[in-house]
Amino acid sequence: MRNAWRLLVGAVILASACAPKTIPVPVVTSPKFPEFTAPTIPPAYADTRAAAGEDRGWRFLQSGDLKNAERELTAALKATPAFYPAETALGYVELARKDGKAALGHFDRALSQQAGYAPALAGRGQALLTLNRDADAIAAFEAAIAADPSLTDLNRRVEVLKFRVLQQSIGAARDAARAGKLDEAIRAYSSALVSSPDSPFLYRELAAVEQRKGDAAAALRHFQKAVELDPTDAHSFDQVGDLLSAQNDAEGAMKAYESANALEPTAARRAKIEALRDKIALASLPAEYHAIDEAPQITRADLAALIGVRLAPLLQTRQHEAVLITDIRTSWAAPWIMTVARAGVMEPFSNHAFQPRMIVRRVDLAQAIARLLSRIAAGNRADANAWESARVTFSDLAPGHLAYRAASAAVAAHVMSVGPDNAFQPSRPVTGAEAIDAIARLEALAHLPAAHVNGPR
Repeated sequence: MRNAWRLLVGAVILASACAPKTIPVPVVTSPKFPEFTAPTIPPAYADTRAAAGEDRGWRFLQSGDLKNAERELTAALKATPAFYPAETALGYVELARKDGKAALGHFDRALSQQAGYAPALAGRGQALLTLNRDADAIAAFEAAIAADPSLTDLNRRVEVLKFRVLQQSIGAARDAARAGKLDEAIRAYSSALVSSPDSPFLYRELAAVEQRKGDAAAALRHFQKAVELDPTDAHSFDQVGDLLSAQNDAEGAMKAYESANALEPTAARRAKIEALRDKIALASLPAEYHAIDEAPQITRADLAALIGVRLAPLLQTRQHEAVLITDIRTSWAAPWIMTVARAGVMEPFSNHAFQPRMIVRRVDLAQAIARLLSRIAAGNRADANAWESARVTFSDLAPGHLAYRAASAAVAAHVMSVGPDNAFQPSRPVTGAEAIDAIARLEALAHLPAAHVNGPR
């Protein structure tokens, strides 16, 4: 009997020694990992063994006892496999161990059970940071904030991360651009714009790279976005103007140059604006005017239009008071005919008819040129004396001819030329190309501003 009692007492003692000891839960006054987001317990799991185990595990974690934290959380998850708060807490245990890859696996499993679970999203963001996946971390943090707006501390972290990602992207973009890796630079700038979509300088730099690549459409779009965000960006307005001008959008280009010049007036911008104004004016001229350069012979209407358009400043110095012309009402060149007639450069005949369809011969061109040379002479007496006093010898035009002095002056001024054997060929019809060449030489003699050089070439 005594031996039996001893055996019983021994068994009890042995059983007591083998039973697992209950480890007291630490009282956490200063959390070891205050940046971790504590898992919230859904109402369906309140007051369950799993919830109690998760609470114990979290307390161990925040005391720094990772081994007991893992034991408690693993037991809670084993008891209730769908208990995603415990899975989330195990992710934080791995974060405490600095194992981002293992932590990410726990957070992803938790989210597969409960999408939009804010503590798991926040932990996932932290795990991604340890793996240097900053952009993905930002997305995870923003999702956590959207799921639980009370996580205000994450807002500051997101802003800091965005700035860091932005700086990295900008640096990578500029390095790639300097190295000539244009596609890589474009990708990096595009990534930077995701973080900072309202930064005009990013659009400007991206557009410059696209311009180097030859993608004019993308460059134009991004320069336009730059000036939309920053209306004081004169440089980008210039680039918009250049790109639109290359697309033959003269009006759009001129508007862009005018905006740039209003911000920073320069002679170069003013010259571009004037050139575009002339281009627009030229484009608005009748089709007959544009056809002059290829005409095998020109009419008096053609010559009047050429002089009126390209030598307009010479015609403004003196105008006849009144001119009566009876046959130009239906002529396409009527405005310029009236201008040259009033200036006395091309006059109507004695019957008040201008005869706009009459073919212009070389002697007719010489007479108009001589009258224009007399106007140029007013500001260029040194050269004018040479051509006015010249007496060029022609094989087919005698000095006594009515048009001789005009022909001599035109040739001496190098506005017209002679043919073989010094023949002037006074009756030969003038071609469009010949007339345009003569007008260009008059422009040069008159030192006209480039803005007035706007006729067919």
